[in-house]
Order: sequence, then structure tokens, then C-alpha cells
Amino acid sequence: MVSPVITGYYRYTDIFFEWHQALPDPDDRSPLKAALAQDALVHPEHPLRKEGVDGAELYMGTLQNFETRLLFSSAQVEYLRYWLHATQLTKSLIPLPYSDCLLTESSLRHVSPLQFKTKEDLRKALKQIEKNNKRLKGVDPTLNTRRDIFERVRSFWSQKQGVWCALDFEAWDRDHTLLTEFGWSTVRWEGEKQIEERGHLIVKEHKYYTNTFVPDRREYFSFGTSEEVNKATFKRRIQTLVADLQNAGPLFLVFHDNSQDIKYLKSKDVEVQIPNMAFLLPDTLPRDGIFVVDTSDLFAALEGEAGANRRSLERVCRHLQIGTSCLHNAGNDAHYTLLALQSMASGDPVDMQREKRWPNRTGSTGVPNAPQTGAGVKVNFEAREGDDDFSDQEPFGPVVDMTQFASANRDADDEE
Repeated sequence: MVSPVITGYYRYTDIFFEWHQALPDPDDRSPLKAALAQDALVHPEHPLRKEGVDGAELYMGTLQNFETRLLFSSAQVEYLRYWLHATQLTKSLIPLPYSDCLLTESSLRHVSPLQFKTKEDLRKALKQIEKNNKRLKGVDPTLNTRRDIFERVRSFWSQKQGVWCALDFEAWDRDHTLLTEFGWSTVRWEGEKQIEERGHLIVKEHKYYTNTFVPDRREYFSFGTSEEVNKATFKRRIQTLVADLQNAGPLFLVFHDNSQDIKYLKSKDVEVQIPNMAFLLPDTLPRDGIFVVDTSDLFAALEGEAGANRRSLERVCRHLQIGTSCLHNAGNDAHYTLLALQSMASGDPVDMQREKRWPNRTGSTGVPNAPQTGAGVKVNFEAREGDDDFSDQEPFGPVVDMTQFASANRDADDEE
């Protein structure tokens, strides 16, 4: 009887430090060690270099205890030993690492690919992983949950499947049951082509209800033409939108602090049918279903916030270096919410992304030589960065090129 082939991942440290030492033939050790050298791994002609990938591709895996590890895939390990034998660098096919070293799917929460252009990039990542694992010891379970969600969103986004739709409602600030606007912004894919759509509806019967405490921006939709519709059409259009979006695979509804918007979706003025909507993301990309993604939770994971302190959409965009204008327009808010999601989901794993955006801003930054164990991963923003008068022209992190997300403004579909 043929034994089933078990695939998975090996820790980088096990492969780099231990594998060659365990080989029975001493003459095979040097070729393997040379093939795994960091400067060799990043060379364009290395046998593990994938076509179209700019750099050496390894994997970042999160263990069940939330610690992260840099990994080789079992396919890479298999290929490398066959390549060494085929090129006659080893006398025979070298044995695989011990089976105890193999991390199977049940050992990992999630895995995502990473590319390294230079050996310095690789060394820096290894040091950062070790430092972050020490900092994460004893952190609040809420933060671990948020970090887990962050990595699942990154994984799902990279697979370019289904539809991601940011939604936002605006209501009269003197009676929050009286809806005045609805905005949406979607991303889906046709092959490798990213398709973006957005729109903005204004309730005709409520157009003269002006706000007292919140800026009234319903006439300032920046990414298309607003449509003024009656209440019945407003309800039908939103119902049709959500129903149609489910036909393209899994639907990810994206909110910034979702509680109020979900109430509006279920209210008598909208009544969208979403009985199986899930707030927890599955381990692997689903084929269908509706799932809630909250950018306030994603940003909390990125900045290392374990508490109930949620950043406003304006503050999140500012920290992500996304320029905004005319917030509190439902269409604009939906668009900026989706841009915030894209910025985080298309970036590196959470710890690497945090360090790129805000270098050396976590842990015991005030005491350079202080031990990092349990120091946490909370970003220490300066007071001026939280000031509403802080100038966007005075950057405090890497500027994100938003042109990669922009597309030509288009009019909303004609209702008639």
C-alpha cells in the first residue's frame, strides 16, 4: 500500500542550520549548505527562483500560539534535493529532513509568501521575526485575534477572488433612524484585471434635513455622480446591489466600525436579506457566503491596539498616508474605507508592514537596550500625529502611491 504524500512547510532555521548536518554522507553537506546560503538564495539564477518573482520567495507562517516563523515549503525542499542530484552536486538523492520538522496545515493558522531581493532583507526579516515573537509574549488575546484576522484578509485579498464591497450610510444627526445617503465602492477581478465600481445615493424625501453637529457633505461626492432617488428606490437599489454582488463568489462587506451600518442594512428602510452573514473569517478562502471585514479592526492589529480605542476613518487614512476630502459623504467614506483596506491587505505581514510604515516605534523605544520580552507591539504615535490640525504635508510614514488604486471616475449606473 502506498503511503499518502504529506505536504507542508519547514522552518527556515531547521533547513538552514540543521538539514546539512543530518546528511549521512559528509561529501553532500557542502553543496547543500552552499545552495542554502543567503546570498545564493537571492541570486537570480538560484534553482528556487520563480519566474516573474523579483527575489527569493519564502513563506511567513503563523503558528497556533500566534508566533511567526519564516518557512520553506515542502515542495521547495523536495525540488532542491532533486536539483542537487540532477546536477551531480550530490552523489545520491539526499534524504528529507526529519518528519518531526514538517509543519502541516493543522500546525499553522495561515501562511503567505514573502519575497526578498537581498540577503540584507532576509537577515533583517529574521531579526524582526525573533524580536516580535518576544514582544508578543503575554499580549492581550484580543490583539492576537485581530492579528489573525489581518493575516487572513491579506491571504484572501492576494487570491483575487470574490467581491470586496465597502458600504457606508449617513443619517440625519438629530434622528439616526432617518437615512439620508448610501455609498458603495467595490473591487472584483476578471482574471488579473481589477474592476472597480462605486456609487452614491441620496434620499429625495430627506434632502432638506440638514445636520447640526456633523458636516453635511451629501452634495460633494468626489468619485462619480450622485443619484437622487425616492425611499422605495433607495431600498430596492441597495437590496439589488447586495444580491447581485453575491453571484461572483464570496462577498466581503467592508465597513469602518460596522455596528451602525449593519443596523441600517437590517432596518425597515433597507431590509437587505443577509441571514448567513459571518463576522469570523474561515481558515481558507470560501467559495461563497457573506463575510464582514472591519478596517478599524485591521488598523488596530497593525498599530498593536488591544483595547476598545478605535481610530476614526479620517485618522486611519492619515496614518496610512491616504489623502482624503469631503468625509461624511457616504460615497466618499465608502471609497476611502476600501482604499484603507487595499493599503493594508496588499502590504506585507502585519509586523513587517508596521515596521516599514513606522520604523522603531514599538516596544521600549525610550530605553534602547531594554529587554523586549513582553514589551508589546503597540506603535507609539506622537501627539502631533493625532492632532486634527496636523498637516498632511508633513509626513510621518512612507507615502503610499494611491495611483495604483485609482481608476477613472465613472458615473453611477442609470437607475432607469
